Amino acid sequence: MELHILEHRVRVLSLARPGLWLYTHPLIKLLFLAAAVLHPRLKMLPPSHPTRCKFFSLTETPEDYTLMVDEEGFKELPSSEFLQVAEATWLVLNVSSHSGTAVQAAGVTKIARSVITPLAEHHVSVLMLSTYQTDFILVSVLQVQGTGRVGMAAWQPSRCAIYLAQVREQDLSVVIHTLAQEFDIYREVGGEPVPVVRDESSNGFPRAQHGPSPTVHPIQSPQNRFCVLTVDPERLPAIATTLIDVLFYSHSAPKEAASGSSESSCIPFFAFSLIEGYISIVMDAETQKKFPSDLLLTSSSGELWRMVRIGGQPLGFDECGIVAQIAGPLAAADISAYYISTFNFDHALVPEDGIGSVIEALQRRQEGLAS
Repeated sequence: MELHILEHRVRVLSLARPGLWLYTHPLIKLLFLAAAVLHPRLKMLPPSHPTRCKFFSLTETPEDYTLMVDEEGFKELPSSEFLQVAEATWLVLNVSSHSGTAVQAAGVTKIARSVITPLAEHHVSVLMLSTYQTDFILVSVLQVQGTGRVGMAAWQPSRCAIYLAQVREQDLSVVIHTLAQEFDIYREVGGEPVPVVRDESSNGFPRAQHGPSPTVHPIQSPQNRFCVLTVDPERLPAIATTLIDVLFYSHSAPKEAASGSSESSCIPFFAFSLIEGYISIVMDAETQKKFPSDLLLTSSSGELWRMVRIGGQPLGFDECGIVAQIAGPLAAADISAYYISTFNFDHALVPEDGIGSVIEALQRRQEGLAS
């Protein structure tokens, strides 16, 4: 498999729900005008100040809105008391496979052993963002030289996972050294992949360490049934009104889970991403009914997903191994999963018919870590 270091530098932000009104205009600009620039055939009014944002993700949760935007998108967001910005800047990587071997599980599951676990063992804090199309990895670095470009293949409705791994500048060489055991690593410069050469000697690179037991975070499973969708960017104007209404004007108060229960009522959750012109949407089945059915594309099976929500208190960005705690048991059971990290909590989406066994497996894992 190949690991490509791409050009995006991403910031992670939290927008407080009461401040949404202040950011409606810049968010709509990022939603639609970025798509118009990337797809000139879109029937939209030409913007007087087009945005050059190529990486945009907006996720609504009960607590807030999480934004992941590149440096161009970040410029569109004014500072205010409602906007909280994580300190780190995140670098984007892409995992690709040229193997013809069929992979039963997808998303975080298929790279759990090759990426997630090794990074956790080397004390690299990991965030993730799963979308509809292909596999990405993002590692956060303060200073990295070189540029790259997301090399998207032809439009294919295959699963995508975007991974964000927070790495200090001095740790980038450790990450490359660790993942080079499994991947051929390239840095894309001027649109061309340039091989990254690593020192074959392991001197100076810390070996994997188990260290103290990771924190055991509580999990909950809202009753929502989710779907993971895409839309042809040229059809985006046809759903624009509904999309704006769902994101900015149709809000419901979050419902609390019963005390001590892993089951909770439905929660507000909606994720939209526009990355290099490719659109991904995660919404619950009830929200999907508001959209024209002939415009949203999903897998041929039309599979629905249930959520496992991780964290009782905000998780922060420094703790290592959170994703590995979830991805490990899912990989062992060969269960596909989407994984969406937000500013405060993590969310795994698993097939609806397997939610019971997933909860049971994760609870057993937690009990083992706690003992």
